[in-house]
Amino acid sequence: MTHEHKFDMVRPVCPQCNWIHFVDPKVAAAVLVEADGRVLLVRRANEPFCGLWTLPAGFINGGEDPAEAAARECLEETGLTVRVTRVLDVIAGKEHERGADFIIVYHAEIISGELLAADDADAVGWFARDVLPPLAFSATQKILGET
Repeated sequence: MTHEHKFDMVRPVCPQCNWIHFVDPKVAAAVLVEADGRVLLVRRANEPFCGLWTLPAGFINGGEDPAEAAARECLEETGLTVRVTRVLDVIAGKEHERGADFIIVYHAEIISGELLAADDADAVGWFARDVLPPLAFSATQKILGET
């Protein structure tokens, strides 16, 4: 593998077949669910930021609709089935080595389910915006500070 200037950047190129490696961004989806003046948050069970709170979120699988990914992650982490209603924001900027390059944040409303932390969340709860727990990501802080 060599590195050559291709398409305005230096990229890895195979010297035998001329294949160019393009690094694809990792994309995550999150949901903001609100009820009775409170927001739904999950506590992270894994590093990084283990023990800190965030919006229900996770990576989008290849070929998956981002809104469906956001709803899937919410169900997996909180036990709640939600309906995505609109896009709130798209936030760029990788916050840690294994993190997403972009996070698509949706507003969602509860359809059904019973609140239960699971998957990579070890706790789930409703919080008033003026009494938030310690938050894991600047993207979460941005969303909760702007909406």
